[in-house]
Amino acid sequence: MAQMTMIQAITDAMRTEMRRDEKVLVFGEDVGVNGGVFRATEGLQNEFGEERIFDTPLAESGIGGLAIGLGLQGFRPVMELQFFGFVFEVMDSIAGQMARMRYRSGGRYTSPVTIRSPFGGGVHTPEMHADNLEGLMAQSPGLKVVIPSTPYDAKGLLISAIRDNDPVIFLEHMKLYRSFRQEVPEGEYTIPIGKADVKREGSDLSIITYGAMVHESIKAAEELEKEGYSVEVVDLRTITPLDIDTIIASVEKTGRVIVVQEAQRQAGIAAQVVAEINERAILSLEAPVLRVAAADTVFPFSQAESVWLPNHKDIIETAKKVLTF
Repeated sequence: MAQMTMIQAITDAMRTEMRRDEKVLVFGEDVGVNGGVFRATEGLQNEFGEERIFDTPLAESGIGGLAIGLGLQGFRPVMELQFFGFVFEVMDSIAGQMARMRYRSGGRYTSPVTIRSPFGGGVHTPEMHADNLEGLMAQSPGLKVVIPSTPYDAKGLLISAIRDNDPVIFLEHMKLYRSFRQEVPEGEYTIPIGKADVKREGSDLSIITYGAMVHESIKAAEELEKEGYSVEVVDLRTITPLDIDTIIASVEKTGRVIVVQEAQRQAGIAAQVVAEINERAILSLEAPVLRVAAADTVFPFSQAESVWLPNHKDIIETAKKVLTF
């Protein structure tokens, strides 16, 4: 195994699939010669040529339309949106076309498109670059939404996304791109889409979360352990479809739950997770399910990010409310 950052694991996943299947194409703004704004596609054009990895005009709607057409012709497009805050420019292609392709054609056609895009706060980006818009995608039937929190998960999930015959939104938190390394197999492997992972076992409280908040939650769990509390951390990895079985198993095990997301309280998918718990396991609860989320405002300018974003201290504060209920 090799020690990889998340960005290296993502690059390796695309390289693995491009070597395996000549129908895999990668395209987007500056992904060719420059290797992408975060260098996620660095070196791929040299290996696979300009016909398989290429730059597009600065037009997200055009990128989406191209992906739909290529998918209908038997290719496996991997389109990059330079930042997910720009997804509004291509919403019709994604939610209005790709997501409906299998249904409207009676199964004759599919849209095997992977939409890769960076998102997330904590790195002081300009406005509309860090927005947490995953809930918008999760509420669009026909789409799968994947948000890895580790290099190992990122590679295995991206390979699964590229091989999937339906559209997959693959969101990459910018703060995690180069924040740490992890052992990642150099060959091909897959992680099933729709399968959560228990990142930390515990018996007193379940923290259900995803993305960068997985690491804030683990940090909170370690602090709470010093006070005698055993905290489980469930990384959803895929926010649609949700792994209901893993969520409910954790709830039944601990009886106390908080759901943590970086997105605004009214956004993300925390409310959906809480609703599923209440419908399926309310008799297992010893306390109300609480949420940790950002304030219901637009994403602030970078000077205010540290105040606005949830962190491990917010998680600890909320956890204690549930633990002492």
